[in-house]
Amino acid sequence: MKKGGFHYGWVVIFMGLLTTIAAHGFGRMAYTIILPAMKDGLKFDYTQLGLLGTGNFIGYLSMAIIGGFLAARFGTRIVITLALVLMGITMMLTGLAQTFRFAFTMRLLTGLGNGAAYVPAMALGSAWFAMKKRGFATGIVSAGIGMGTLISGLVVPPILKAFGADGWRYSWYILGGAVLVVSGIVFLFVRSRPEEKGLLPVGVSGNDAEASVSTPGGKASALDWSMIYRKPSVWYLGAVYFFYGLSYIIYMVFFAAYLVKEMGYSQAWAGALWATVGGLSIFCGVIWGGISDRLGRSRGAALAYLVLGASYIIYALVKVKFGFYLSAFMFGLTAWSVPTIMAAAAGDFVGPRLAPAGLGFITLFFGIGQAIGPALGGYLADVSHSFTLPFLVAGGISLVGMVLSLYLKKPVPEEAN
Repeated sequence: MKKGGFHYGWVVIFMGLLTTIAAHGFGRMAYTIILPAMKDGLKFDYTQLGLLGTGNFIGYLSMAIIGGFLAARFGTRIVITLALVLMGITMMLTGLAQTFRFAFTMRLLTGLGNGAAYVPAMALGSAWFAMKKRGFATGIVSAGIGMGTLISGLVVPPILKAFGADGWRYSWYILGGAVLVVSGIVFLFVRSRPEEKGLLPVGVSGNDAEASVSTPGGKASALDWSMIYRKPSVWYLGAVYFFYGLSYIIYMVFFAAYLVKEMGYSQAWAGALWATVGGLSIFCGVIWGGISDRLGRSRGAALAYLVLGASYIIYALVKVKFGFYLSAFMFGLTAWSVPTIMAAAAGDFVGPRLAPAGLGFITLFFGIGQAIGPALGGYLADVSHSFTLPFLVAGGISLVGMVLSLYLKKPVPEEAN
């Protein structure tokens, strides 16, 4: 590799960015904006809508851990591509839903593709970048969540308006088609590991100790994988991640429904505010990844949890436009902070080669929280006839995550070998 030249790692990270735009931005975050129209079109209650979200996250949970191990075994490229194809097809089929059972099945399958695409994409930074640059690189990939959310917030409301009662169906058709296009682009350009291009990771020289673990000759074996679940530090990392999944998803799923159905704002205004969240969150991964590179994963995660918890509580209690804007601003700048930090931390603890599997393992905990959250939030909303209680509960859960983050230990160098 020529020194000072353009490193292909940046191309790979851009492919990771496209993957998260499609997988999270279109496949998941768009549901927040489409949800009120789906409620009217299919005559579902909030518990059912919450269960659709739970179905999506059950699928995500199922493939997040498996997808990470598959990527470590067979390569990131093939796993991400097939996952995006599955997502695109099932998103388009969601637009054909007439019953709860069919809608649930399609959201479940979309979740399977989401988990299998997102986890390997978020681990690309660990494979292609040195530890000192890992948080920043992973932050670039996570920026795709915000970009996808922004695009969804800008595109979906006009589609809903243009096609009337069937607008939610056409939204799924269009977004699903876009995901299929992205799958083809990613297949052409993404590569699983630097050695496939005859390179070392960005920031690693041939004399660095990290080079030896960054460019292994073989693929991950079952023995390698046992190193992941035998580490108490990785289990604790997963426990910390659980509280993010449980809390943020309540805010995400019911963000627009709260504004439209309870507070009386228009779908367009709610969509515009959600687009603002997406626009702000484009930068949060890079910001918080950089913060964790400097302050450490523990302090970075604790600070992120604090800001997130405050945003949920403000959204619940300050029921005027200023409060909604403030909450959206705080959440937008912090939205994907914890996933970014967790993805970088997974690479720190298990090393670049096993990073997809390590991230997949801790995502199991995140996914459990994420699967519980929508059903819990929907149930609390139905019982209390308000979204105030669900958002307050989300805030309390996030503060618990903050406390646990402070006890997250720094990995010793040999842990990543």
